[in-house]
Amino acid sequence: MEFGRVTEAEINTIDFTLPPDGEQTAIILQNLKPSAKPLYYVGCAKWGRKEWKDLIYPKKTKEADFLSEYVKHFNSIELNAVFYSIPKEEQILKWKEQVVVNTKGDFIFCPKFSRTITHIKRLKDADFLTDEYIKAISAFGEYLGPCFLQVSDNFGPNNIDILEKYLEKLPKDLQVFVEVRHKDWFVGDAKKQLFSMLAKLKKGAAITDASGRRDCLHMELPTPEAFIRFVGNGGKYLDSDKARVDEWVIRIKHWLDHGLQSVYFFLHQHDEANTPLIADYTIQEFNKHLGSDLSRINFITQNNLLF
Repeated sequence: MEFGRVTEAEINTIDFTLPPDGEQTAIILQNLKPSAKPLYYVGCAKWGRKEWKDLIYPKKTKEADFLSEYVKHFNSIELNAVFYSIPKEEQILKWKEQVVVNTKGDFIFCPKFSRTITHIKRLKDADFLTDEYIKAISAFGEYLGPCFLQVSDNFGPNNIDILEKYLEKLPKDLQVFVEVRHKDWFVGDAKKQLFSMLAKLKKGAAITDASGRRDCLHMELPTPEAFIRFVGNGGKYLDSDKARVDEWVIRIKHWLDHGLQSVYFFLHQHDEANTPLIADYTIQEFNKHLGSDLSRINFITQNNLLF
């Protein structure tokens, strides 16, 4: 992921402290009781990484079998593959079959809305394409998790009516998290209007933690669910990434104590070679401090373990 990337010289100057909770978060959590059994999902954004061979995939794994191996380690994926074109139902069924064969049924796909809808059509006159998208991803069946709708960087607050009308037309039972990137969404009345609108429509908000875009770390929960996109710097900055994960654990614990019902935590790095390492650390800390019972990643050899 290139979004929010900064130079190495800049990394050490960034304050990675999480901001205080937003106004909408306080509203959402004020009258809730802690969930008896919150849901926890930790995953990556893609499975097709050759660098993961001999790390979490057997050395001779064919690319066609990468997903079959991925699902043995994670219980979810932020599915970016469908962003580039409207998926075909046949493809969805093939992916689903690889999960059916290799898991106990507790895996979910969190597909990204296709860019034809969000970036080319910009949510206008997109009814047919949206129907095609929803029809296709529905083939995941019980393996379909929430969808992730990301609008373009130049889709600003002047488009809030377009966004609202589009979300209103989506099926009420389609769970959706929205990510905005234009800087003006995160200040003043625009921020309040956006997250109150999402709360009214019962749509979630993706929170993106990236080095170069601290404004996207808005800490607003329009629903009692957290969808977090964590962009680590990796490499020699893995200790820094670990400290950032630690702070997220503290904040999520606070949210859980006040009624948060589910956590979706997706790990990205600008160089994805060792993303499974920080993902495994995240799982370890979730299990230790949040009461989750997620399976640790089964690395090929102990020499690959970082933590």
